[in-house]
Amino acid sequence: MKIARFSALTVNLWLCAFRPFFLLTAGHAVVALAWWLGALAGLLPLPELPGGAVVWHAHEMLFGFAGASIAGFLLTAIIEFTGTPAVDRRTVQLLLGLWAGGRLCYLLAGWLGVLPAALCDLAFLALLTARIAGPLWRQPSRRHLAFFHALAALTVIHAGFYQALWRGGDAMAWLLLGVGLMMMLIVIALSRISMRLVNDVLERQGGIAAPYLARPPRRKLAIFAIGLFSAAEFFLPGNAVAGWLALAAAAAILNLLNDWHVGRALWQRWVLIPYLVYWAMAVGYALIGLGLLTGGNWNSAGHHLLLAGAMALSILIVMSVAGRLHSGHGLDHRRWLPGAAALLLGAGLLRAAASLPAFAAAYLPLLHSAATLWLVGWSLYLLYSWQALAGPRPDGGKGCDEAG
Repeated sequence: MKIARFSALTVNLWLCAFRPFFLLTAGHAVVALAWWLGALAGLLPLPELPGGAVVWHAHEMLFGFAGASIAGFLLTAIIEFTGTPAVDRRTVQLLLGLWAGGRLCYLLAGWLGVLPAALCDLAFLALLTARIAGPLWRQPSRRHLAFFHALAALTVIHAGFYQALWRGGDAMAWLLLGVGLMMMLIVIALSRISMRLVNDVLERQGGIAAPYLARPPRRKLAIFAIGLFSAAEFFLPGNAVAGWLALAAAAAILNLLNDWHVGRALWQRWVLIPYLVYWAMAVGYALIGLGLLTGGNWNSAGHHLLLAGAMALSILIVMSVAGRLHSGHGLDHRRWLPGAAALLLGAGLLRAAASLPAFAAAYLPLLHSAATLWLVGWSLYLLYSWQALAGPRPDGGKGCDEAG
């Protein structure tokens, strides 16, 4: 009986690439943070790592946690965008092995050196980029080529990170550059997803005169502003120019929100959660900018809000939509999803507050509270999404087909 269940589980997991990657994303979010907290408390071992433990923690948030979600999303979305066949199981398994190898080899980098981790992580990104490049370039309109450019840039940044780590340089600067690119990728992805989600909500509420449109000029301005700030932060760290550009990025993101003010539809979970992603992003950049211009030590708070707030919320909504629709289920209207979103947003806000000098005396309570909300939020996702991701399709569809 147990063998039959295990066999069915393995068959279901390989129906589409997002299934194992989305499960790994949430699993990594829980395990890596729990391990990090245990290591900070002296309860769990954390080996000597090149660049230090803080660099490892930031790297795993960006290239471990977010990296798995990006792979699951792109390997599914490109099929839908371009109408190409699904990725074969062997390629998915190779990508999974490289991703897992990168996580393990970095933990053992104190003994192995950084080369094995670099080889696994860079091969993972290179293979993922190569797999989506063909369908995107062959599409006549090439409307979605921005995903290829973003992934290629992320690969270059990751290579720069490992080179800095190998030479004993400032590896964190490369991670911060990666944060900026991740924010740009979120804007690109949400612009595609939001038009479907918002218009579906508007249609259910009776429709409006003009459908919702994620306007390209606003989106491109936001991406451009984020890119300018990221370059300034990398080449002119601590400079007032970077501060002004961070405020410009915040303003450009707030300008994006003008597209989202669509009346009472805004209060539906499928609209509100992406809307809050942009708010977390805008406030994060505003904190960084104001800190740089006033001499306040607010950089860490701003970056934590970008990662633990904006990035986490965007990953939650993308996985909750794509993971349900492409596994043969409809959208999930149960209460756990807005609850998990509130927990993750609260975690981001509390973690940002813990980094502000004004709350230095409450650092540990805020840190532990933020971690608790994070762990509960992602545990809820695993609990309520496990059946959709690891179970059979209930609609009789095949592979990555969207639910009818």
